Amino acid sequence: MRMSQMLLPTLREIPAEAVIASHRLLLRAGMIRKLSNGLFAYLPLGLKSFRKVENIVREEMDTIGCLEFKPPVVVPGEIWRESGRWETMGEGMLRVKNRIDQELVVSPTAEEAFTALLRSEVSSYRQLPLLTYQINTKYRDEIRPRYGLMRSREFTMKDAYSYHASDESLDETYKLFGKAYRQIFKRCGLTVIPVSADSGAMGGSGSEEFMVESEVGDNNLILCPSCGYAANDEKASCAPDPISSGPGSTPADVPYAPVKTPGVKTIDDLTSFLKTVPQAFIKTLIYRAVNCELDLENAPGCEHLERIVPANSPAFYPSAFFAVCIRGDLDVNEAKLAAALKSSEVELASDVAVERVTGAPVGFAGPVGFTSAPIITDNSVMLMHDTVTGALTVDLHFEHVEPGRDFSSWMTADVRTVKAGDKCPVCNSVFYSKKGNELGHIFKLGYKYTKTMNMLYLDEDGKQKNPVMGSYGIGVDRTLASIVEEHNDEDGIIWPMSVAPFHVVIVPIKYDGLMKEAADSLYYELTMLGVEVLLDDRAERPGVKFKDMDLIGIPLRVVVGEKNLPNVEIKFRKETESSLCPIEEAGMKISKLVFAEISAGAQE
Repeated sequence: MRMSQMLLPTLREIPAEAVIASHRLLLRAGMIRKLSNGLFAYLPLGLKSFRKVENIVREEMDTIGCLEFKPPVVVPGEIWRESGRWETMGEGMLRVKNRIDQELVVSPTAEEAFTALLRSEVSSYRQLPLLTYQINTKYRDEIRPRYGLMRSREFTMKDAYSYHASDESLDETYKLFGKAYRQIFKRCGLTVIPVSADSGAMGGSGSEEFMVESEVGDNNLILCPSCGYAANDEKASCAPDPISSGPGSTPADVPYAPVKTPGVKTIDDLTSFLKTVPQAFIKTLIYRAVNCELDLENAPGCEHLERIVPANSPAFYPSAFFAVCIRGDLDVNEAKLAAALKSSEVELASDVAVERVTGAPVGFAGPVGFTSAPIITDNSVMLMHDTVTGALTVDLHFEHVEPGRDFSSWMTADVRTVKAGDKCPVCNSVFYSKKGNELGHIFKLGYKYTKTMNMLYLDEDGKQKNPVMGSYGIGVDRTLASIVEEHNDEDGIIWPMSVAPFHVVIVPIKYDGLMKEAADSLYYELTMLGVEVLLDDRAERPGVKFKDMDLIGIPLRVVVGEKNLPNVEIKFRKETESSLCPIEEAGMKISKLVFAEISAGAQE
């Protein structure tokens, strides 16, 4: 490709809207443009790199025997009703109606589409395991799309789904995908951190995310320096803390008693007022859970809740309140809480709702005598002794409260937010943390979709069974942006050879005479050798050409200058030193350098 044929609208100024390096550089390098908030178009140069990332993903999926499909992006809403996610997916899912009033969904994910498609094709255990994938457009109506391609509304993902006759088969495939993901990101030049993760709205039992470190990451990673434990803080657990006691370490047989606390509501205020520490308090928070799939028929305070039973789907409650008890110095992890409650979303109740549920102003909730909603107790509370709690009455608290004696829990679970400084549950070392962005996520979905959508096969004994399912996603756009985040400097992008829009750029100091002849000859030779070459044939000053090439990040630059002929200057974008090579040897040398770089990145 010649630059005279290329649309390359580079920008000298940093766009004000761009906060992170990938957003700034992809805009400045003329590789993407924004059409609307969260909606981006790829320009030719950016699309070439996008396609290379896409092809790496495709090659590694094909290598493990995954079959590519191309389902539609707009799918019938009825299959989402079958799975139960029409109600639970939330406002992020774009629902539309066509001219005959049929409900449609602009796919945010494709578990329903693949299961609906394959349930009419798979009938025997002999067809399993079946590994399928798509690389397709998706849409999620993000409230706050930001950071360019990192969090946009429309994006491209590789979604893979596997169907199995046994959990053992799913486990094998789950490991196979994990290995393939590591190879994909290695070939893309990315350093990833695999972490245990929450399955969220996808459901299922096991889940692993592949993260890249980022200063503006959406995820907080909890890492152990000793044993390699790594988890998203939505999933991370920690070693139990020592038993914490109240201010006087009163014997456990002393009954709880009221203590007046006029105007004292917060943990900090209570700590000062009672001259104790936050670890002595049980903090009680009221949460509202949305679309909760637990059986609440016999739970306290849930007698009159609306219960919805969709066809072929688990029953759920559109809205339910819960009291969550946790040690005073800790925070509730809402992702863990949502998972424990099988809820699509949890949120702190409004002040009005808190007063209605507890009968007391905000700041005086407590578990003793509380019957208006189920009590969820964090594991930390069960290691407490001689505690202080709210008394469900304004300006009053209880002291000497003993968990298990003075109140009981409807559920005890780990709903604690783990932080740096907590200890590893495996080796007891002290955790540290990093910010990260998710590139890929693999799930063991189990039977969540095959049961609700009635996908059946005949086993060896002729009995009908539901296949067990896995789901495996990679964000292609986000992967591209992450490559730029990891590979750049003050002058621009530094593409790894495997995903660069071109392998080599030839820059003649002046495109005429002997320099034009030499540049054209090398261009044709490299093209015949299978090297992707960009020839800068513009009538621009050398400084402008060099600055543009540094910005767009072509990995290998060849300068053809009159002073050096019959030699050419070869320089890697990632290095500071250049070397001279006779032009008659340059073609073979450059092609070997290019393919050696690509091969090195692909080595396992």
